[in-house]
Amino acid sequence: MIKQALISVSDKTGVLDFARALSALGVNILSTGGTAKLLQDNGVPVTEVADYTGFPEMLDGRVKTLHPKVHGGILARRDFPEHVSKLEEHGIPQIDMVVVNLYPFQQTVAKDDCSLEDAIENIDIGGPTMLRSAAKNHKDVVVICDPADYGVVLAEMKGTGETAGAVSYDTKFRLAKKVFAHTAQYDGAITNYLTSLGEDKAHATRSSYPQTINMSFEKVQDMRYGENPHQGAAFYRDIVAVDGALANYRQLQGKELSYNNIADADAAWECVKSLGGFEQPAGCVIVKHANPCGVAIGADALDAYTRALQTDPTSAFGGIIAFNVEVDGRAAEALAKLFVEVLIAPSFTAEARQIMSAKQNVRLLEIPLGAGQNAYDVKRVGGGLLVQSPDAKNVGLGELRVVTKKQPTQQQLQDLMFAWRVAKFVKSNAIVFCGNGMTLGVGAGQMSRIDSARIASIKAQNAGLSLAGSAVASDAFFPFRDGLDVVVDAGATCVIHPGGSMRDQEVIDAADERGVVMLYTGTRHFRH
Repeated sequence: MIKQALISVSDKTGVLDFARALSALGVNILSTGGTAKLLQDNGVPVTEVADYTGFPEMLDGRVKTLHPKVHGGILARRDFPEHVSKLEEHGIPQIDMVVVNLYPFQQTVAKDDCSLEDAIENIDIGGPTMLRSAAKNHKDVVVICDPADYGVVLAEMKGTGETAGAVSYDTKFRLAKKVFAHTAQYDGAITNYLTSLGEDKAHATRSSYPQTINMSFEKVQDMRYGENPHQGAAFYRDIVAVDGALANYRQLQGKELSYNNIADADAAWECVKSLGGFEQPAGCVIVKHANPCGVAIGADALDAYTRALQTDPTSAFGGIIAFNVEVDGRAAEALAKLFVEVLIAPSFTAEARQIMSAKQNVRLLEIPLGAGQNAYDVKRVGGGLLVQSPDAKNVGLGELRVVTKKQPTQQQLQDLMFAWRVAKFVKSNAIVFCGNGMTLGVGAGQMSRIDSARIASIKAQNAGLSLAGSAVASDAFFPFRDGLDVVVDAGATCVIHPGGSMRDQEVIDAADERGVVMLYTGTRHFRH
């Protein structure tokens, strides 16, 4: 039975209505500072914590709730007679509910003009202490750190009979777990910030890579297995949603996503998101084993898919297909003819969903388009973690440098830019032949760049596609002229790569000798 609640929140979303409802259920409310004033100004009966403890707030509000009358009332176990007698001996009433959220530390340090003093003053002390106390004693105390839980708690308290005014143990335990996760994330954010500051302790010069790094994720689902059946696995997503990220998916139909499904779906989704800005509005990417095996732009979803499929229809079998536009009925009819593991798009029309419903095992994912990026890319190694910024750069036309005597045509520039966008998402060593807004051959993941070039040309031949007049992108420089000769022999007339080899001039001379265009990006896109 909830008889007394302590409410002290920084985020006041919904708290007034929640407090009114508690008061209507006969709950006595204790509060502090701005929360108490809000309740008082709106006619909700409330007792100031300072009046309750008989001890005033002090040190500019740093000390408000750090008092035995508060923490004794929270931490005392109701099933321990000696705890109950101690409360009675010292005149400490029980506190049955704690509603607290914390000073906005992360929002504060996200501001460009934040100072170290601002950051320090936004480190909450009393709040986490009350939350952790209540969560530790969750058997007897309801603890709420998220306004989203107000409705759930009220619904249980409004029950009838023996449960009236009470909250179930299952709910109290769930809320306690949420609190410990929340306070751990909060302390992690403080640690990340403070250990990112250099000797000058200046906010503006803090490092992107702190001395101690804490990352918080929440579990979306357990999985039947990982990359292979003998490996366990689960999928987690960022606590704070990343705009446009795969983790924001809504599954419309199909079997549960597997570990490999999610890994490949992310590769497809990130690639298709990068296809904006070309004359053709629709983009389609087909991925198999984390590599694009077909990419195209077109007038609509069907056009883009039809062209992407031409690159490598054999590898597309059992692949992941992503679109950056809505999938309509015409596209769905074509897609339904191919065995596909996952289809991804910003939306599906009702007709498309009806057509795909006949393929119940196909996983349909809707994901809103967005330009957000992960704060970090991470890779586990034995006993450690590699951390880097995401490879978010898309080279613009103004950054390209023509290094050959021959200048590119407008069509060649378009083809080279498209090929370069695709190469960014192909495992190294990557060679990508393209033409007229579609891939013609993709060579991925070989130890030798020459082998990647040969594989890409073989793929094109197998698909019956001509490489005459094609554009080629290489994710890193050509260390010798032999790689260039292979792609030119296959039919390429223009090449784009980062440059930067000790033998750059040798490769440029070879391009001039062969009469092809060569552009440097100055940016490398290794993908391991």
